[in-house]
Amino acid sequence: MGMEKKRKQPPSDAGPPQGDEGEGRKERKGKKPKKVKAEAILPSQIKNKEKRSELHAKLKREKKAEKRKLARERGQAIRRAEELGEQASKSTPNCPRGPFYSLWFVFGSDCLGCLQPPEREVPRTIENTREPDETVCRPDDQELFAGNDADEFNAVLKQHIIPKVLITTCRFNSGRGPAFIEELMQVIPNSHYVKRGTYELKKIVEYAKNRDFTSLIVVHTNRREPDALLIIGLPDGPTAHFKLSKLVLRKDIKNHGNPTSHKPELVLNNFTTRLGHRVGRMIQSLFPQDPNFRGRRVVTFHNQRDYIFFRHHRYIFETKESKVASKDKKAKTSESKSQPEKQVICRLQECGPRFTLKLFTLQHGTFDTKSGEYEWVHKGDMDTSRRRLFL
Repeated sequence: MGMEKKRKQPPSDAGPPQGDEGEGRKERKGKKPKKVKAEAILPSQIKNKEKRSELHAKLKREKKAEKRKLARERGQAIRRAEELGEQASKSTPNCPRGPFYSLWFVFGSDCLGCLQPPEREVPRTIENTREPDETVCRPDDQELFAGNDADEFNAVLKQHIIPKVLITTCRFNSGRGPAFIEELMQVIPNSHYVKRGTYELKKIVEYAKNRDFTSLIVVHTNRREPDALLIIGLPDGPTAHFKLSKLVLRKDIKNHGNPTSHKPELVLNNFTTRLGHRVGRMIQSLFPQDPNFRGRRVVTFHNQRDYIFFRHHRYIFETKESKVASKDKKAKTSESKSQPEKQVICRLQECGPRFTLKLFTLQHGTFDTKSGEYEWVHKGDMDTSRRRLFL
């Protein structure tokens, strides 16, 4: 064995090692290093799919529990404020706690300004963020009423002329087109169907003029499905081209009703701008202005966000019996205590069809694709604009 190397001993006058001043070796052994707080792990950082989904579900449960807790505290604060008789209003402007009264109230606040519940927040929707339109019709607009007396629909709407509608199709009509036309003829009174064949649309317009028709409706089909509607006012126009979508025929409507031959009542909603007013009068000219209310038929054109929703209903009055407790105290049996009472209940039954229209073009005069003058043409940026055309 070779000679072992002796370990070097530190000199006796040397101080303790660097960083261990004033501490012995035993104290250094017993001291544990400080733990660094680990950052929260996101589910996207986990590669294992099962563990990632487990962590995501756990975080979702915790978030829901926190929301329920805050809602519970907020409800308790509102109920307590109502018990104290405070009216629902904003907190006082000088209150240091501001709108977060519920947290202060739960922890024992005695500020009367903070006891008042805040106003309910209004959700942000497309309707309440719509830009104001300067073309909205006013009740005192004399120019608008003067224009009504001179437009193309004045004679029909004042009942000087009885509306008479001609319905035809495109050259190749198949699929659900014939069924839709049959139901459309039951909706519009005094309407007649003529087969298109190979005739041009201009010749059909002349044919309708010579036979005193007031309107012409052309149903266009694409891939055996109706997709467009052309309404032409006769004899001088205008011509409106609508896109037709979401068509549901009567047989596909659950618990549908069968319409009668009575003249329907017409309801137009939200046609308030100049363009909407003109389109509304054009639709109004298709129907007679003397509805038979005994028939209980209602045809609705409801405009919302520049989409026109069509619905066809009829009123139904039903008599139902409901048991009412008797006031006679001498009645002993349960049958004698309850007396049947008859109530008349009114409800709506849909007759169909059901579809949605969107205006694409509005043209002066009758149909003319080459030299026709357009009043209004739909553009692509109008779908994303916050300004509405009919509302």
